[in-house]
Amino acid sequence: MEHRLFAYISIHWRGRPLVDFHTIVSLIGATSTTTGLTVTARLDLNTYPTGVTVPDAVMALLALQPHVTHPQWNYTLDPRSA
Repeated sequence: MEHRLFAYISIHWRGRPLVDFHTIVSLIGATSTTTGLTVTARLDLNTYPTGVTVPDAVMALLALQPHVTHPQWNYTLDPRSA
């Protein structure tokens, strides 16, 4: 999720009880920013395995550009070169 949306989503659902997934997804999907960024949201009910790790060799191939602030959390993933 785009980090710039967190504040707008929080403002949009402020004071509303988040009673079920449908309510949450609807409120997220109805969010927009003052600059015109809109949100598309859908509930993914698929199940996914836990504990899956990416091998170091595969991670080394990724074009990750760590950011100065909290590089373990903040990074840019550039497309792979041809």
